Amino acid sequence: MKPEDDFTRSRLTLPVLGQPAAERADAARNRHALLSIARTIVTKGGVDALSMDGLAVQAGVGVGTVYRRFKDRAGLAYALLDHEERRFQEAFLFGPPPLGPGAPPVVRIRAFLHAYIDRLETQAELHLFAESHSPKARYNSGVYRTHRTHLAALLTLAQPNTAASYLADALLAVLGAGLFLHQRRELQLSTDQMKAGLDQLLSCLPPG
Repeated sequence: MKPEDDFTRSRLTLPVLGQPAAERADAARNRHALLSIARTIVTKGGVDALSMDGLAVQAGVGVGTVYRRFKDRAGLAYALLDHEERRFQEAFLFGPPPLGPGAPPVVRIRAFLHAYIDRLETQAELHLFAESHSPKARYNSGVYRTHRTHLAALLTLAQPNTAASYLADALLAVLGAGLFLHQRRELQLSTDQMKAGLDQLLSCLPPG
Protein backbone atom coordinates (compact mmCIF):
# COMPACT_ATOMS: atom_id res chain seq x y z
CA MET A 1 0.00 0.00 0.00
CA LYS A 2 1.33 3.43 -0.96
CA PRO A 3 1.89 6.00 1.82
CA GLU A 4 -0.86 8.29 0.56
CA ASP A 5 -3.34 5.39 0.48
CA ASP A 6 -2.61 4.47 4.08
CA PHE A 7 -2.75 8.11 5.22
CA THR A 8 -6.04 8.83 3.51
CA ARG A 9 -7.68 5.67 4.83
CA SER A 10 -6.51 6.43 8.36
CA ARG A 11 -7.89 9.98 8.22
CA LEU A 12 -11.12 9.21 6.37
CA THR A 13 -13.12 7.37 9.03
CA LEU A 14 -16.59 8.53 7.96
CA PRO A 15 -19.05 6.21 6.22
CA VAL A 16 -19.28 6.82 2.49
CA LEU A 17 -21.98 9.45 2.94
CA GLY A 18 -22.03 9.87 6.70
CA GLN A 19 -25.49 8.31 6.71
CA PRO A 20 -27.09 6.08 9.37
CA ALA A 21 -27.06 2.29 9.22
CA ALA A 22 -28.95 0.49 6.48
CA GLU A 23 -32.74 0.51 6.79
CA ARG A 24 -35.03 -2.49 6.99
CA ALA A 25 -36.11 -3.82 3.61
CA ASP A 26 -39.64 -2.39 3.85
CA ALA A 27 -38.35 1.00 5.02
CA ALA A 28 -35.83 1.05 2.19
CA ARG A 29 -38.60 0.30 -0.35
CA ASN A 30 -40.72 3.13 1.01
CA ARG A 31 -37.74 5.49 0.88
CA HIS A 32 -36.97 4.52 -2.70
CA ALA A 33 -40.62 5.03 -3.67
CA LEU A 34 -40.58 8.56 -2.21
CA LEU A 35 -37.33 9.36 -4.01
CA SER A 36 -38.77 8.09 -7.29
CA ILE A 37 -41.70 10.49 -6.94
CA ALA A 38 -39.34 13.31 -5.94
CA ARG A 39 -37.25 12.72 -9.08
CA THR A 40 -40.40 12.89 -11.20
CA ILE A 41 -41.34 16.20 -9.58
CA VAL A 42 -37.87 17.62 -10.34
CA THR A 43 -37.92 16.31 -13.90
CA LYS A 44 -41.31 17.87 -14.64
CA GLY A 45 -41.16 21.09 -12.67
CA GLY A 46 -37.53 21.68 -11.74
CA VAL A 47 -36.01 21.87 -8.31
CA ASP A 48 -38.22 24.80 -7.31
CA ALA A 49 -41.26 22.52 -7.57
CA LEU A 50 -39.93 20.15 -4.91
CA SER A 51 -41.21 20.57 -1.37
CA MET A 52 -41.77 18.28 1.60
CA ASP A 53 -45.53 19.00 1.60
CA GLY A 54 -45.81 18.51 -2.15
CA LEU A 55 -43.95 15.23 -2.04
CA ALA A 56 -46.23 13.97 0.73
CA VAL A 57 -49.33 14.87 -1.29
CA GLN A 58 -48.13 13.18 -4.46
CA ALA A 59 -46.97 10.10 -2.55
CA GLY A 60 -50.23 9.87 -0.65
CA VAL A 61 -48.56 9.86 2.77
CA GLY A 62 -48.54 12.17 5.74
CA VAL A 63 -45.98 14.97 5.67
CA GLY A 64 -44.62 13.60 8.95
CA THR A 65 -43.56 10.45 7.07
CA VAL A 66 -41.54 12.54 4.62
CA TYR A 67 -39.85 14.44 7.43
CA ARG A 68 -39.01 11.21 9.27
CA ARG A 69 -37.34 9.86 6.14
CA PHE A 70 -35.35 12.93 5.15
CA LYS A 71 -35.46 15.34 8.13
CA ASP A 72 -35.64 18.47 5.98
CA ARG A 73 -35.40 19.78 2.40
CA ALA A 74 -31.60 19.56 2.49
CA GLY A 75 -31.78 15.90 3.51
CA LEU A 76 -34.19 15.23 0.64
CA ALA A 77 -31.87 16.91 -1.83
CA TYR A 78 -28.83 14.99 -0.61
CA ALA A 79 -30.82 11.76 -0.85
CA LEU A 80 -31.57 12.56 -4.50
CA LEU A 81 -27.84 13.17 -5.06
CA ASP A 82 -26.90 9.96 -3.26
CA HIS A 83 -26.23 7.70 -6.27
CA GLU A 84 -23.87 10.07 -8.06
CA GLU A 85 -22.20 11.00 -4.77
CA ARG A 86 -21.46 7.35 -4.00
CA ARG A 87 -19.94 6.88 -7.46
CA PHE A 88 -17.84 10.00 -6.96
CA GLN A 89 -16.56 8.90 -3.56
CA GLU A 90 -15.76 5.40 -4.78
CA ALA A 91 -13.73 7.02 -7.56
CA PHE A 92 -11.65 9.35 -5.39
CA LEU A 93 -11.16 6.84 -2.58
CA PHE A 94 -10.59 3.61 -4.48
CA GLY A 95 -10.60 4.30 -8.22
CA PRO A 96 -7.70 4.68 -10.64
CA PRO A 97 -5.42 7.74 -10.65
CA PRO A 98 -5.35 10.65 -11.01
CA LEU A 99 -8.61 10.95 -9.06
CA GLY A 100 -7.97 7.80 -7.03
CA PRO A 101 -4.87 6.58 -5.16
CA GLY A 102 -1.55 6.36 -6.99
CA ALA A 103 -1.05 9.92 -8.24
CA PRO A 104 0.83 12.71 -6.38
CA PRO A 105 -1.34 14.56 -3.84
CA VAL A 106 -1.64 17.83 -5.78
CA VAL A 107 -2.52 15.93 -8.96
CA ARG A 108 -5.27 14.13 -7.05
CA ILE A 109 -6.57 17.40 -5.61
CA ARG A 110 -6.69 18.88 -9.11
CA ALA A 111 -8.58 15.83 -10.41
CA PHE A 112 -11.03 16.07 -7.49
CA LEU A 113 -11.76 19.74 -8.14
CA HIS A 114 -12.20 19.19 -11.87
CA ALA A 115 -14.53 16.24 -11.30
CA TYR A 116 -16.58 18.32 -8.87
CA ILE A 117 -16.99 21.04 -11.50
CA ASP A 118 -18.22 18.40 -13.96
CA ARG A 119 -20.80 17.23 -11.41
CA LEU A 120 -22.03 20.77 -10.81
CA GLU A 121 -22.50 21.27 -14.53
CA THR A 122 -25.40 18.79 -14.44
CA GLN A 123 -26.47 18.93 -10.77
CA ALA A 124 -25.86 22.48 -9.54
CA GLU A 125 -29.54 23.28 -9.05
CA LEU A 126 -30.02 20.28 -6.78
CA HIS A 127 -26.82 21.07 -4.88
CA LEU A 128 -28.05 24.63 -4.38
CA PHE A 129 -31.41 23.30 -3.15
CA ALA A 130 -29.54 21.30 -0.49
CA GLU A 131 -27.08 24.03 0.45
CA SER A 132 -29.69 26.79 0.76
CA HIS A 133 -31.84 25.14 3.43
CA SER A 134 -29.90 26.90 6.18
CA PRO A 135 -26.59 28.80 6.46
CA LYS A 136 -24.89 25.65 7.80
CA ALA A 137 -26.72 23.01 5.77
CA ARG A 138 -23.80 22.29 3.47
CA TYR A 139 -21.18 22.18 6.22
CA ASN A 140 -23.22 19.90 8.49
CA SER A 141 -23.74 17.25 5.82
CA GLY A 142 -21.85 13.96 5.80
CA VAL A 143 -20.99 14.64 2.17
CA TYR A 144 -19.17 17.87 2.99
CA ARG A 145 -17.30 16.32 5.92
CA THR A 146 -16.11 13.48 3.72
CA HIS A 147 -14.90 15.84 0.98
CA ARG A 148 -13.22 18.10 3.53
CA THR A 149 -11.40 15.22 5.24
CA HIS A 150 -10.22 13.84 1.91
CA LEU A 151 -8.83 17.18 0.72
CA ALA A 152 -7.22 17.92 4.10
CA ALA A 153 -5.43 14.57 4.00
CA LEU A 154 -4.07 15.24 0.50
CA LEU A 155 -3.07 18.80 1.40
CA THR A 156 -1.13 17.52 4.41
CA LEU A 157 0.68 15.03 2.22
CA ALA A 158 1.49 17.73 -0.32
CA GLN A 159 2.77 20.21 2.24
CA PRO A 160 3.19 18.99 5.85
CA ASN A 161 2.57 21.55 8.60
CA THR A 162 0.17 23.48 6.38
CA ALA A 163 -3.27 24.66 7.59
CA ALA A 164 -4.83 21.74 5.77
CA SER A 165 -8.34 21.92 7.23
CA TYR A 166 -8.62 25.63 6.51
CA LEU A 167 -7.34 25.21 2.96
CA ALA A 168 -9.74 22.33 2.36
CA ASP A 169 -12.64 24.57 3.39
CA ALA A 170 -11.29 27.35 1.15
CA LEU A 171 -11.13 25.06 -1.89
CA LEU A 172 -14.62 23.70 -1.24
CA ALA A 173 -15.96 27.25 -0.89
CA VAL A 174 -15.01 27.86 -4.51
CA LEU A 175 -17.18 24.85 -5.41
CA GLY A 176 -20.36 26.16 -3.81
CA ALA A 177 -23.37 25.67 -6.07
CA GLY A 178 -24.47 29.30 -5.78
CA LEU A 179 -21.10 30.60 -6.91
CA PHE A 180 -20.95 28.03 -9.71
CA LEU A 181 -24.35 29.09 -11.08
CA HIS A 182 -23.39 32.78 -10.83
CA GLN A 183 -20.18 32.15 -12.76
CA ARG A 184 -21.91 30.06 -15.41
CA ARG A 185 -25.01 32.22 -15.92
CA GLU A 186 -24.16 35.79 -15.02
CA LEU A 187 -20.43 35.81 -15.76
CA GLN A 188 -20.80 33.23 -18.57
CA LEU A 189 -17.61 31.42 -17.65
CA SER A 190 -17.06 28.02 -19.21
CA THR A 191 -16.24 25.01 -17.08
CA ASP A 192 -12.80 25.00 -18.71
CA GLN A 193 -12.23 28.56 -17.48
CA MET A 194 -13.30 27.56 -13.97
CA LYS A 195 -10.93 24.60 -14.00
CA ALA A 196 -8.10 26.83 -15.19
CA GLY A 197 -8.79 29.19 -12.29
CA LEU A 198 -8.70 26.30 -9.82
CA ASP A 199 -5.38 25.22 -11.31
CA GLN A 200 -4.00 28.67 -10.59
CA LEU A 201 -5.12 28.37 -6.96
CA LEU A 202 -3.26 25.10 -6.68
CA SER A 203 -0.07 26.45 -8.30
CA CYS A 204 1.18 27.66 -4.91
CA LEU A 205 1.39 24.08 -3.63
CA PRO A 206 4.41 21.85 -4.25
CA PRO A 207 3.80 19.07 -6.80
CA GLY A 208 3.96 16.38 -4.08
